[in-house]
Amino acid sequence: MSVLEMKVPSPGESISEVEIAQWLVSDGDYVEKDQAIAEVDSDKATLELPAEESGTITLKAEEGDAVAVGAVVCLIDTSAERPADFESSAEVVESASVVEEAKAPAKEAKAPSPDTVKSTSEKTYASGTPSVAAAKIMSENGISSNQISGTGKAGRITKQDVLAAMAGGFASDAAQGWGGTRDTTPEKMSMMRRKIAERLVGVKNETAMLTTFNEVDMKPIMDLRTKYKKMFAEHHEVNLGFMSFFTKAVTEALNLFPSVNAQIDGKEMILHDYADIGIAVSSPKGLMVPVVRNAEQMSLAEIEREIKRLAIKARDGKITPDEMTGGTFTITNGGVFGSMLSTPIINPPQSAILGMHNIVQRPVAINGEVVIRPIMYVALSYDHRIIDGKESVSFLVKVKEMLENPERMIFGSKDPVEVLLGL
Repeated sequence: MSVLEMKVPSPGESISEVEIAQWLVSDGDYVEKDQAIAEVDSDKATLELPAEESGTITLKAEEGDAVAVGAVVCLIDTSAERPADFESSAEVVESASVVEEAKAPAKEAKAPSPDTVKSTSEKTYASGTPSVAAAKIMSENGISSNQISGTGKAGRITKQDVLAAMAGGFASDAAQGWGGTRDTTPEKMSMMRRKIAERLVGVKNETAMLTTFNEVDMKPIMDLRTKYKKMFAEHHEVNLGFMSFFTKAVTEALNLFPSVNAQIDGKEMILHDYADIGIAVSSPKGLMVPVVRNAEQMSLAEIEREIKRLAIKARDGKITPDEMTGGTFTITNGGVFGSMLSTPIINPPQSAILGMHNIVQRPVAINGEVVIRPIMYVALSYDHRIIDGKESVSFLVKVKEMLENPERMIFGSKDPVEVLLGL
C-alpha cells in the first residue's frame, strides 16, 4: 500500500496556521487528482485544497480545527483502485442526464431529436442539480436550488454559483422567514472573521483616528460616463464605473499629500513613492480588500480591469493573500448598500481610508440659485498621529475638485488652462 501524506501548504508569508473551514469529501471517499477536497481559512483568505493524487482519502483533521502550516491533514492511499461505481464530475452530469431522460414520459414512439434532449438536459440542471460542494453549502445556509441559476455544464449549479448568489443577496420572496421560536444557535467565527475583529479593535485602540467629511457634485462624472460609456466599453472591453475615477483622483491627491499615503513603523514614518490602492469588496466570507498595485501609473481602463479581476477572485474565494497585502491607502464604497454617511475604519498599517456613499439628488446653491444635483458625501478617516487636520482636509478637497472637474485627472492636479499656459 502506498500512502501519500497531504500537508497544509503555506498560503503566504507570515501565516503560520489555517483553519479547516469544511471538508468537501468524506472519510473513505475515493478522490481524483486535483479534485477540491477541502476549504481552508487563513486570517486573510479562504483557499481550496486540491488532492495531490488519486486514491482513497483518510481525514486527519475535523472541520473547525486550527492546523499548522506543514501539518498532515489527510492521507491518500494511492494504491487504491478506482471503484466501479465512482463517477467524476463530468460523469455525474452525463449520468444525471440519462436518468432524467428515462423519467420523461414518452409521448411518441419515435426517439426524441437531439435538440429535444439538449433542451431537457439544460432545463433539468438549471432547475436544481448542484455539485457536491454546492449542495453542501446550500444545505448549511438553507438555500434551495430554485434560488440559484446554474452556470456549469448543462446548467449545473456549481459552488461558485452559490457563493455569487450569497454575495449578491436573494429576492425577498425567496428569503427564509423567522422560525417562530426563541432558540439561539452558536456559530463559530471563521479565522478570517476573528482576525478582522482583532484588527479593527486594534485600530480603535492604537490609532488617533479622526474623520473629516465633504460632498461631491457627481454630475460632471455622470455626464461624462453617459457620453462615453458605450464607446469606452467597446474599445476597452470593460465598463466605465465610478471607482476608477475615485482611484485616479486619490492617486493624484496622494502625490500632493504624501503623509496620507504613509504609515508608522515604530518611531519612523514610512513614505511611499507609489500608490497601492486597496479596494474593499464584499464576499461570502466577509469584507476583503484586494490591492491595485501602482494605481498611480494606470489609466482608467487599466484600473477598471484590475478591480474587476480582483473582485471576481474575491467573490469566488480564489483570491490569494499576496493580492490583499501591502496596500498604502484604501477606498471603501458603502454607497452600493445604500449608506448615506459613515466613518470608515482605517485598514492597518495604513494611515487613511476614503469612504464613498450613495448618490442622492439634493438641492444645492450654485451661482446664487438653488438647483438639484446628484450629491455624494465622502469621508476620510485618518491617523492624526502623522496626518494633520490641514493635510487631511486639503487632501479631501483636492479629491473633490478633481471629481468635479474630471479633465484635471488627465493633466494631474493642475487646471488644464494652467498646463497650457505653463503655470
